[in-house]
Amino acid sequence: MQMVRLGRTETMVSVAGLGCGGASRLGMARGADVAQAAGVVRQAIDLGVTFIDTARAYGTEAAVGEGVKGRRHEVFLSSKASPGRSDEPTTAEGLARVIDASLAALGTDHIDLYHLHGVTLEQYDHCVAVLVPELRRQQAAGKIRFIGVTEHFGSDTRHAMLARALPDNLFDVVMTGFNILNPSARAHVFPQTEAHDVGTLVMFAVRRSLSDPGALRDEVAGLIERGEVAGSAIDVRDPLGFLRQVTGVRSVIEAAYRFARYEPGVHVVLTGTGEIDHLKSNIAAIQAPPLPPETQARLKALFGEVDSVSGN
Repeated sequence: MQMVRLGRTETMVSVAGLGCGGASRLGMARGADVAQAAGVVRQAIDLGVTFIDTARAYGTEAAVGEGVKGRRHEVFLSSKASPGRSDEPTTAEGLARVIDASLAALGTDHIDLYHLHGVTLEQYDHCVAVLVPELRRQQAAGKIRFIGVTEHFGSDTRHAMLARALPDNLFDVVMTGFNILNPSARAHVFPQTEAHDVGTLVMFAVRRSLSDPGALRDEVAGLIERGEVAGSAIDVRDPLGFLRQVTGVRSVIEAAYRFARYEPGVHVVLTGTGEIDHLKSNIAAIQAPPLPPETQARLKALFGEVDSVSGN
Protein backbone atom coordinates (compact mmCIF):
# COMPACT_ATOMS: atom_id res chain seq x y z
CA MET A 1 0.00 0.00 0.00
CA GLN A 2 1.27 3.45 -0.92
CA MET A 3 1.54 5.74 2.09
CA VAL A 4 1.37 9.53 2.37
CA ARG A 5 2.08 12.14 5.04
CA LEU A 6 -1.27 13.60 6.16
CA GLY A 7 -0.16 17.21 6.33
CA ARG A 8 0.82 18.66 9.67
CA THR A 9 -0.53 15.68 11.56
CA GLU A 10 2.85 14.19 10.59
CA THR A 11 1.10 10.81 10.35
CA MET A 12 1.78 8.40 7.51
CA VAL A 13 -1.50 6.93 6.26
CA SER A 14 -2.66 4.88 3.29
CA VAL A 15 -3.48 6.80 0.10
CA ALA A 16 -6.69 4.75 -0.10
CA GLY A 17 -9.04 5.42 2.79
CA LEU A 18 -12.03 3.27 3.69
CA GLY A 19 -15.13 5.45 3.72
CA CYS A 20 -17.82 3.94 5.93
CA GLY A 21 -20.71 6.18 4.86
CA GLY A 22 -22.04 7.04 1.42
CA ALA A 23 -24.50 4.87 -0.43
CA SER A 24 -23.08 1.62 0.94
CA ARG A 25 -22.15 2.18 4.60
CA LEU A 26 -20.00 -0.98 4.54
CA GLY A 27 -22.95 -2.80 3.02
CA MET A 28 -25.27 -1.96 5.91
CA ALA A 29 -27.38 0.25 3.63
CA ARG A 30 -28.17 -2.91 1.67
CA GLY A 31 -28.88 -5.19 4.61
CA ALA A 32 -25.48 -6.27 5.92
CA ASP A 33 -25.26 -6.69 9.68
CA VAL A 34 -22.53 -5.43 12.01
CA ALA A 35 -20.53 -8.64 11.74
CA GLN A 36 -20.54 -8.54 7.93
CA ALA A 37 -19.61 -4.86 7.87
CA ALA A 38 -16.82 -5.48 10.37
CA GLY A 39 -15.49 -8.11 7.98
CA VAL A 40 -15.12 -5.46 5.28
CA VAL A 41 -13.11 -3.34 7.72
CA ARG A 42 -10.83 -6.26 8.57
CA GLN A 43 -10.32 -7.05 4.89
CA ALA A 44 -9.42 -3.42 4.20
CA ILE A 45 -6.77 -3.54 6.92
CA ASP A 46 -5.44 -6.80 5.48
CA LEU A 47 -5.10 -5.00 2.13
CA GLY A 48 -3.02 -2.25 3.74
CA VAL A 49 -5.66 0.41 4.40
CA THR A 50 -4.77 2.35 7.53
CA PHE A 51 -7.15 5.33 7.17
CA ILE A 52 -10.71 4.49 8.20
CA ASP A 53 -13.41 7.16 8.16
CA THR A 54 -16.78 6.80 9.85
CA ALA A 55 -19.31 9.06 11.57
CA ARG A 56 -22.00 8.90 14.20
CA ALA A 57 -24.63 9.64 11.55
CA TYR A 58 -23.52 6.76 9.33
CA GLY A 59 -24.45 4.14 11.90
CA THR A 60 -21.20 2.27 11.21
CA GLU A 61 -19.09 3.16 14.25
CA ALA A 62 -19.92 -0.12 16.02
CA ALA A 63 -18.98 -2.10 12.91
CA VAL A 64 -15.71 -0.21 12.64
CA GLY A 65 -15.05 -0.82 16.33
CA GLU A 66 -15.62 -4.54 15.84
CA GLY A 67 -13.48 -4.57 12.71
CA VAL A 68 -10.45 -2.90 14.35
CA LYS A 69 -10.65 -4.93 17.57
CA GLY A 70 -7.18 -6.21 18.36
CA ARG A 71 -5.76 -4.07 15.51
CA ARG A 72 -6.42 -0.56 16.75
CA HIS A 73 -2.70 0.22 16.62
CA GLU A 74 -2.68 -0.48 12.87
CA VAL A 75 -5.22 2.19 11.89
CA PHE A 76 -5.86 5.92 11.93
CA LEU A 77 -9.52 6.38 12.93
CA SER A 78 -11.60 9.32 11.77
CA SER A 79 -15.13 10.09 12.96
CA LYS A 80 -17.47 13.04 12.89
CA ALA A 81 -20.43 14.93 14.30
CA SER A 82 -22.83 16.79 12.01
CA PRO A 83 -23.96 20.10 13.56
CA GLY A 84 -26.46 20.69 10.78
CA ARG A 85 -28.56 17.61 11.54
CA SER A 86 -31.49 17.85 13.92
CA ASP A 87 -30.24 14.86 15.94
CA GLU A 88 -26.62 16.05 16.16
CA PRO A 89 -24.97 18.47 18.60
CA THR A 90 -24.99 22.25 18.32
CA THR A 91 -23.75 22.90 21.87
CA ALA A 92 -20.42 22.20 23.52
CA GLU A 93 -22.08 19.87 26.02
CA GLY A 94 -23.83 17.95 23.25
CA LEU A 95 -20.60 17.58 21.31
CA ALA A 96 -18.83 16.22 24.39
CA ARG A 97 -21.59 13.63 24.82
CA VAL A 98 -21.45 12.40 21.23
CA ILE A 99 -17.67 12.14 21.31
CA ASP A 100 -17.99 9.90 24.37
CA ALA A 101 -20.64 7.87 22.55
CA SER A 102 -18.34 7.51 19.53
CA LEU A 103 -15.45 6.38 21.72
CA ALA A 104 -17.69 3.72 23.27
CA ALA A 105 -19.01 2.51 19.90
CA LEU A 106 -15.52 2.37 18.42
CA GLY A 107 -14.14 0.58 21.47
CA THR A 108 -11.20 2.95 21.84
CA ASP A 109 -9.94 5.56 24.27
CA HIS A 110 -9.11 8.08 21.55
CA ILE A 111 -10.14 9.04 18.01
CA ASP A 112 -7.25 10.10 15.80
CA LEU A 113 -9.22 12.66 13.79
CA TYR A 114 -12.56 14.18 14.70
CA HIS A 115 -14.46 16.35 12.23
CA LEU A 116 -17.29 18.79 12.27
CA HIS A 117 -19.13 17.22 9.36
CA GLY A 118 -21.05 18.72 6.45
CA VAL A 119 -20.58 22.26 7.71
CA THR A 120 -22.16 24.96 5.56
CA LEU A 121 -21.04 28.55 5.23
CA GLU A 122 -24.04 29.64 7.33
CA GLN A 123 -23.07 27.27 10.16
CA TYR A 124 -19.37 28.05 10.13
CA ASP A 125 -19.27 30.99 12.56
CA HIS A 126 -21.30 29.07 15.16
CA CYS A 127 -18.98 26.09 14.81
CA VAL A 128 -15.94 28.29 15.39
CA ALA A 129 -17.45 30.10 18.36
CA VAL A 130 -19.03 27.12 20.15
CA LEU A 131 -17.82 23.76 18.85
CA VAL A 132 -14.16 24.28 17.99
CA PRO A 133 -13.33 25.33 21.59
CA GLU A 134 -14.94 22.10 22.79
CA LEU A 135 -12.89 20.11 20.30
CA ARG A 136 -9.79 21.78 21.77
CA ARG A 137 -10.87 20.71 25.24
CA GLN A 138 -11.43 17.16 24.04
CA GLN A 139 -8.02 17.28 22.43
CA ALA A 140 -6.39 18.43 25.67
CA ALA A 141 -8.15 15.57 27.47
CA GLY A 142 -6.63 13.06 25.04
CA LYS A 143 -9.93 11.91 23.57
CA ILE A 144 -9.11 13.20 20.09
CA ARG A 145 -5.75 13.85 18.48
CA PHE A 146 -6.50 16.09 15.50
CA ILE A 147 -9.36 18.35 14.43
CA GLY A 148 -11.00 18.41 11.02
CA VAL A 149 -13.90 19.87 9.08
CA THR A 150 -15.81 18.52 6.08
CA GLU A 151 -17.85 20.48 3.59
CA HIS A 152 -21.40 19.76 2.44
CA PHE A 153 -20.30 19.22 -1.15
CA GLY A 154 -23.75 18.30 -2.43
CA SER A 155 -24.98 21.84 -1.78
CA ASP A 156 -21.63 23.66 -1.67
CA THR A 157 -20.09 22.65 -4.97
CA ARG A 158 -18.05 25.87 -5.10
CA HIS A 159 -16.42 25.24 -1.67
CA ALA A 160 -17.66 28.46 -0.08
CA MET A 161 -17.31 27.10 3.48
CA LEU A 162 -13.76 25.86 3.01
CA ALA A 163 -12.77 29.07 1.24
CA ARG A 164 -13.94 30.86 4.38
CA ALA A 165 -12.43 28.37 6.83
CA LEU A 166 -8.99 27.68 5.48
CA PRO A 167 -7.53 31.16 6.00
CA ASP A 168 -8.48 30.85 9.70
CA ASN A 169 -6.13 27.85 9.91
CA LEU A 170 -8.10 26.13 12.71
CA PHE A 171 -8.22 22.63 11.27
CA ASP A 172 -5.51 20.00 10.84
CA VAL A 173 -7.40 18.13 8.11
CA VAL A 174 -10.26 18.92 5.73
CA MET A 175 -12.48 16.73 3.59
CA THR A 176 -13.47 18.12 0.21
CA GLY A 177 -15.34 17.00 -2.87
CA PHE A 178 -13.16 16.61 -5.97
CA ASN A 179 -13.71 14.66 -9.18
CA ILE A 180 -13.46 14.70 -12.95
CA LEU A 181 -16.77 16.56 -13.36
CA ASN A 182 -16.04 19.22 -10.73
CA PRO A 183 -12.33 19.82 -10.14
CA SER A 184 -12.87 23.29 -8.64
CA ALA A 185 -11.10 22.37 -5.39
CA ARG A 186 -8.00 22.72 -7.53
CA ALA A 187 -8.49 26.50 -7.39
CA HIS A 188 -10.44 27.04 -4.17
CA VAL A 189 -9.13 24.44 -1.70
CA PHE A 190 -5.77 22.85 -2.45
CA PRO A 191 -3.68 26.04 -2.73
CA GLN A 192 -4.81 26.95 0.80
CA THR A 193 -4.33 23.47 2.25
CA GLU A 194 -0.83 23.32 0.82
CA ALA A 195 0.00 26.77 2.16
CA HIS A 196 -1.08 25.78 5.69
CA ASP A 197 0.14 22.15 5.49
CA VAL A 198 -3.41 20.91 6.10
CA GLY A 199 -4.18 17.25 5.42
CA THR A 200 -6.74 16.65 2.66
CA LEU A 201 -9.25 13.86 2.23
CA VAL A 202 -11.13 13.55 -1.07
CA MET A 203 -14.74 12.44 -1.12
CA PHE A 204 -16.99 12.11 -4.21
CA ALA A 205 -14.07 10.90 -6.36
CA VAL A 206 -16.60 8.40 -7.73
CA ARG A 207 -20.31 8.78 -7.13
CA ARG A 208 -23.38 8.05 -9.23
CA SER A 209 -22.53 10.19 -12.26
CA LEU A 210 -19.16 8.47 -12.66
CA SER A 211 -20.45 4.94 -12.09
CA ASP A 212 -23.81 5.04 -13.93
CA PRO A 213 -23.61 5.81 -17.68
CA GLY A 214 -27.17 7.11 -17.79
CA ALA A 215 -26.58 9.47 -14.87
CA LEU A 216 -23.39 10.69 -16.54
CA ARG A 217 -25.22 11.45 -19.79
CA ASP A 218 -27.86 13.41 -17.88
CA GLU A 219 -25.26 15.33 -15.86
CA VAL A 220 -23.26 16.30 -18.93
CA ALA A 221 -26.41 17.26 -20.84
CA GLY A 222 -27.23 19.69 -18.05
CA LEU A 223 -23.71 21.16 -18.14
CA ILE A 224 -23.97 21.64 -21.89
CA GLU A 225 -27.41 23.23 -21.57
CA ARG A 226 -26.03 25.71 -19.02
CA GLY A 227 -23.05 26.51 -21.21
CA GLU A 228 -20.50 25.08 -18.77
CA VAL A 229 -19.28 22.40 -21.17
CA ALA A 230 -18.92 22.75 -24.95
CA GLY A 231 -21.24 20.25 -26.58
CA SER A 232 -19.15 20.29 -29.76
CA ALA A 233 -16.16 18.96 -27.81
CA ILE A 234 -17.80 15.88 -26.32
CA ASP A 235 -19.70 12.78 -27.36
CA VAL A 236 -22.98 13.28 -25.52
CA ARG A 237 -23.86 9.59 -25.90
CA ASP A 238 -20.70 8.46 -24.09
CA PRO A 239 -19.11 11.59 -22.58
CA LEU A 240 -16.12 9.86 -20.97
CA GLY A 241 -15.83 6.95 -23.38
CA PHE A 242 -12.48 8.23 -24.57
CA LEU A 243 -11.01 7.29 -21.18
CA ARG A 244 -11.53 3.61 -21.94
CA GLN A 245 -9.35 4.03 -25.03
CA VAL A 246 -6.37 5.20 -22.99
CA THR A 247 -3.70 2.54 -22.73
CA GLY A 248 -3.79 0.90 -19.31
CA VAL A 249 -7.18 2.33 -18.30
CA ARG A 250 -9.79 -0.38 -17.79
CA SER A 251 -12.83 1.72 -16.88
CA VAL A 252 -14.15 5.23 -16.25
CA ILE A 253 -14.24 4.42 -12.53
CA GLU A 254 -10.56 3.50 -12.51
CA ALA A 255 -9.70 6.69 -14.41
CA ALA A 256 -11.72 8.75 -11.94
CA TYR A 257 -9.82 7.37 -8.96
CA ARG A 258 -6.48 7.91 -10.69
CA PHE A 259 -7.53 11.46 -11.57
CA ALA A 260 -8.22 12.28 -7.92
CA ARG A 261 -5.26 10.44 -6.44
CA TYR A 262 -2.54 12.42 -8.21
CA GLU A 263 -3.94 15.93 -7.97
CA PRO A 264 -1.35 18.12 -6.20
CA GLY A 265 -2.58 18.71 -2.65
CA VAL A 266 -4.56 15.47 -2.36
CA HIS A 267 -3.51 13.04 0.37
CA VAL A 268 -6.19 10.37 0.90
CA VAL A 269 -8.88 9.30 -1.57
CA LEU A 270 -11.87 7.74 0.16
CA THR A 271 -13.67 4.75 -1.27
CA GLY A 272 -16.67 2.97 0.19
CA THR A 273 -18.21 -0.44 -0.43
CA GLY A 274 -19.66 -3.49 1.20
CA GLU A 275 -18.16 -5.92 -1.33
CA ILE A 276 -14.62 -7.27 -0.98
CA ASP A 277 -13.96 -7.59 -4.72
CA HIS A 278 -15.17 -4.04 -5.25
CA LEU A 279 -12.91 -2.86 -2.45
CA LYS A 280 -9.90 -4.59 -4.00
CA SER A 281 -10.67 -3.07 -7.40
CA ASN A 282 -11.00 0.44 -6.01
CA ILE A 283 -7.79 0.19 -3.99
CA ALA A 284 -5.95 -1.02 -7.09
CA ALA A 285 -7.33 1.94 -9.08
CA ILE A 286 -6.24 4.46 -6.45
CA GLN A 287 -2.74 2.98 -6.49
CA ALA A 288 -2.47 2.81 -10.29
CA PRO A 289 -0.18 5.31 -12.09
CA PRO A 290 -1.29 8.85 -12.99
CA LEU A 291 -3.33 9.34 -16.12
CA PRO A 292 -1.22 10.35 -19.14
CA PRO A 293 -0.60 14.11 -19.42
CA GLU A 294 -2.59 14.37 -22.64
CA THR A 295 -5.59 12.72 -20.97
CA GLN A 296 -5.37 15.06 -18.01
CA ALA A 297 -5.17 18.01 -20.41
CA ARG A 298 -8.28 16.83 -22.25
CA LEU A 299 -10.23 16.47 -19.00
CA LYS A 300 -9.14 19.94 -17.95
CA ALA A 301 -10.25 21.40 -21.28
CA LEU A 302 -13.66 19.75 -20.96
CA PHE A 303 -14.47 20.18 -17.26
CA GLY A 304 -11.78 22.44 -15.80
CA GLU A 305 -14.15 25.36 -15.23
CA VAL A 306 -17.13 23.35 -13.90
CA ASP A 307 -18.12 24.07 -10.31
CA SER A 308 -21.90 23.55 -10.29
CA VAL A 309 -22.26 19.77 -9.82
CA SER A 310 -21.10 17.25 -7.26
CA GLY A 311 -21.29 14.15 -9.45
CA ASN A 312 -23.67 12.47 -7.02
